[in-house]
Order: sequence, then C-alpha cells, then structure tokens
Amino acid sequence: MKLITFVIPCYNSAAYMSKAIESVLPSGSGAPTSTPATTSTSASTSASSSTEAWADAEDEIEIIIVNDGSQDETQEIAEGYVRKYPNIVRLINQENGGHGEAVNTGLRNATGQYFKVVDSDDWVDEGALGAALAKLRVLAKDELDLMIVNYVYERVSQGKQKSINYLSALPVDRVFGWDEIKHFRVHQYILMHSAIYRTELLRECGLVLPKHTFYVDNIFVYQPLPQVKTLYYLDVDFYRYFIGREDQSVNETVMMGRIDQQIRVTKIIIDAHDVAGIESRKLRQYMTNYVSMMMTVSSVLLIKIDTDESFRKKDELWQYLETQQPALFDEVSNGVFGRILAIEGKPGIAIVNFAYKTAKRIFGFN
Repeated sequence: MKLITFVIPCYNSAAYMSKAIESVLPSGSGAPTSTPATTSTSASTSASSSTEAWADAEDEIEIIIVNDGSQDETQEIAEGYVRKYPNIVRLINQENGGHGEAVNTGLRNATGQYFKVVDSDDWVDEGALGAALAKLRVLAKDELDLMIVNYVYERVSQGKQKSINYLSALPVDRVFGWDEIKHFRVHQYILMHSAIYRTELLRECGLVLPKHTFYVDNIFVYQPLPQVKTLYYLDVDFYRYFIGREDQSVNETVMMGRIDQQIRVTKIIIDAHDVAGIESRKLRQYMTNYVSMMMTVSSVLLIKIDTDESFRKKDELWQYLETQQPALFDEVSNGVFGRILAIEGKPGIAIVNFAYKTAKRIFGFN
C-alpha cells in the first residue's frame, strides 16, 4: 500500500496540469524544487528537514490523473507522465462526469492510506509536502483520520498571496479530537485544499459526490466529519490555490450562472446529517456554522441576481432547511448571518453586500 494518493481531476487542463503533477512527484524524480513557504518556527523546522523525508517517497506516493472527458491534449500529457513514472503515475480516462465524479473515480481506485485532491490548476509546495509525508509516516501507524494543513490563495496576475492558517483554531503538532478545537474565524473553515483524509474513512462514510455539479468540495469537507475521531494540524503552507481565471468556478459571474448547482450542494449538506444529534458539542457547532455559511453564500448570490425567480428560490431554500432540520433552522436563522438576511429594504441590501464580501473572503471568489 502506498502512503498517500494524490488525485488530480483534469478537464481540458493541458495548459496548466503539468505544474500540479510535478509538484507532487517525489523529489529527485524530475519535480521542480521550490522554497518552502511556512508560517511558524515549527513548520520551518519540519520543512527544512524535508530532504530526509523524501527518502522513501517514490514508493509511498501514488498520483492518479483522472481525465474527465477532455477535448484537448490532456490525455497525451498524462500518458507522458505515466511512461516516465510508471510506478507513481496512473491515468484513468472517463466520460465527462464533472469534478465530483473525477474525485469519486480517484477514491474508488486509490491504493494510498491517505487521500488528497489536487486540482489541475493548483499545486503543492515541495518543502511542505516533504514535512507532511514525514509526519504521515508516523501517524499512519495509529490510522490518523484527518490531517489539516494551510493553503495559500495565489492571485498570480496580481502578484499577491494570502496564507490561511488554523493557529487560533486548532492545537498544533499533536493528535487531538473535536472537543479540543477552538473558535474558527470566518476564513478558517476546513476546505478541500487543507484536508488530507484517511482513504478508508472516506469509503466507510459512503462519500459519493454528485455528477455534473460544481461546488462539491463543500460536501467533501462536511459529510465525513462525524466519522473523523483523530485530527492533526501541521502548520505548513501546503496547498497553493490559484485564483483569477475568468472561467473559474468561484468567479462571481460564473457562480451566479450556476446558482442551481450551489443550491443543490447546499441541500445535500442539509440532508447529510442530523446536526442536532452530533455528540460532540464543538463539532456540532462547527457543522452548524458551516451550514450557515452555505446558506449565506446561496442566499446572497440569489439576492444579487435580483429576479422574482431568484427570491423565490431563496425562500424555498430556507423552507427546505426548516422542513428537513427544524432545530438546525432555528440555530442558523437566529445566527448572525440569518439575522442579516432577514433585514429588508436598503439597509438589508447594504448589509447583504457586506455579507457577500465576507463570503468572498471565505471562498476566495474572484
């Protein structure tokens, strides 16, 4: 068994997929070197020892490229990596099913003990990867459920970066449970970029993402949480999240055009768990806040669309939450964002625009 499987979903990704692939190739296998980006002394120490961490990496890393029905040179590029690194890289071609189905395919075929999704336009920092591998080698013996790492918003066209860390929310460099987490700020929720799951946990919790649907990464970091018993936070800037393409799913105009998919994902999250029955009080609060955040994003986008139909959809979504989970509805509607969205008239619109800016900070809309 490999230590970790990296799944790289690709759809017409020929222009940028090589950077993602090479960033998770073992050091010395042809991957470009980079300067580790870290946010703490402990992280710097871990990353600086990454040379030793790479010792057995070629036998421990599996890269699965899922070609999701691309019409460009994605398949040819992927085949080149398979030929060059046959013990590391695998290619799976499938009919177009969307990002979620590509992740499903990767999960069905993964042989690594741990599972990490790297989108084809993003990349991983080599030094931070070495530090994560070294730590996973130790923690895998006790079957750690979830490792959390930092991610960096890379606005390449603007030459700007923003690192998201969890120093104020999570214990550092030790295994912990949900009862030890602290308050998550609005920009600190666990996203797909920061999550490295134990593969079997994802399978055991029955995770299957919907086909032909954007924003399924929210399901990926929500549905498995009650099954997660042990966590570890490694304070390194691991994942580099590219922001700025006009066709990107988090582009504001694109999000409005795909609002029905955002609503679909929000409803799937509502249905995923009876949040009121979650045993851990702190996990229950975290999941309540996550649902609140999803409701806010959907509602604000529907308000900004500003049509009779969009307002009808907003009201229907809140009715859905109330019908499916009355206790959760009470928590969310009486929370900060719920009260904001209930304000009508010009003051309400002004506050909604403020809420939207907050949502942009959380998800990195462009």
